[in-house]
Amino acid sequence: MLVNVYKQKLAILILIGVAVAKPALAQVWTLQQCIDTALVNNKNLQIGRNGILMGEQKHKEATANLIPKITANADYRYYTDQPYQLMPASVFGGPTGTFKEAQFGVPHNINANIQLALPLYNSQVYGAIQITNVALELNELQYKKTEEQLFYEISNLYYNVQIMHRQLSFIDSNMINSNKLLQNMQLLKEQLLVKMTDVEKVRLQNEQLLTQKELIKSKFDQTMNALKFTMGVSIDRVVSVDSVISFQNGIDYISGNAIETSIAQTQSRVLITELKTLKRSRLPSLSLYGTYGTAGFGYNESPNDFLKFFPVGFVGVQMSVPLFNGTVTKRKINQKKVEQQNSELQINIVTEQNAMLTANAKRQRIIAQKTIVNMLSQIQLAQAIYEQTVLQQKQGLAILTDVLLADNAVREAQQAYLSAVVDYLKADLDLRKLTGNISTIKN
Repeated sequence: MLVNVYKQKLAILILIGVAVAKPALAQVWTLQQCIDTALVNNKNLQIGRNGILMGEQKHKEATANLIPKITANADYRYYTDQPYQLMPASVFGGPTGTFKEAQFGVPHNINANIQLALPLYNSQVYGAIQITNVALELNELQYKKTEEQLFYEISNLYYNVQIMHRQLSFIDSNMINSNKLLQNMQLLKEQLLVKMTDVEKVRLQNEQLLTQKELIKSKFDQTMNALKFTMGVSIDRVVSVDSVISFQNGIDYISGNAIETSIAQTQSRVLITELKTLKRSRLPSLSLYGTYGTAGFGYNESPNDFLKFFPVGFVGVQMSVPLFNGTVTKRKINQKKVEQQNSELQINIVTEQNAMLTANAKRQRIIAQKTIVNMLSQIQLAQAIYEQTVLQQKQGLAILTDVLLADNAVREAQQAYLSAVVDYLKADLDLRKLTGNISTIKN
């Protein structure tokens, strides 16, 4: 059942406009509108979306390694001195075991070809694809965490603004009572029924209320600016929040997987995939390659100058087997195993911590809910006592000290009520976040 904080039998309070005056036509923003605006404008979310795009491109980059690679090459060489080759002298009828140097070729050499390379099997390529795929899931979870944190911050700031609205309303009501008391005391002073010090005590109380009001108004403006900044709108923009604090009593949220737990589990999957990739790096890799092109030879001395081209092409299969790399792979595998153990421990820590925080939030919400009901009754009672004491003071049956004590009791009840509302809203926010329901916030 919805509990309306401003309509809980507080007939003793006069609901007047808060001192932080807004233009009459200023739009009243609900919590959901603030969240929707932040989802579009918040720069942290924009960074998170860019992170997802980067993750997608990295995954596509890893997958692209399976696509054939084609390169075009061209080469021209002019030999000022032809390279020498040693030929057996026996070819020319000389003694066996002796060699004669000879120069072969022509000065102009031209080569142009197209090369193709295709990996048939490469464990590192497939491992990188799997790693980037899991890393993409991690990027999406990180974005969701940023989004949930934004929901939490927006809600917290929005509630703080509403609480300060309520504080200012209480102060305005107290100032009305204090001004009436001051007028009565001044009248009694004129009749020589009270001392000047009694009048000054009431005036001091008035000034304290004014100071308190200015402080809260300043905090109100600061919090409102923080809300606008988090929403991603200009701080000069006129924004007015709904002054009615609404919440549901004792709602049981469906317990889901908290985002921190999901992130820890996905990080563990990344480590597992990296470990598998390291182990598979010991497997052979197989690739297909081929070349097709032309080779040109030219001679520029007349009368035998010429330039001729001849086709060149071949295909082949290459296998690479890692035999020994100085135990580097083994050390990397051992390191990754330790990281994996730490990751499992981190999952346990996050899970246990989440369970503990959830239990604490539920308990805190129950206590705060009961306190809110009690404080509403105490505010009414304290206000009734204050009014009776003021009446008795007019009749000479109570002194100023009694009135000030009664007024202080009203303020204490009001502050306790506001503290209970803050505790309830915070516990409810924490519970939503811990159970994975923070994104269901409505207002």
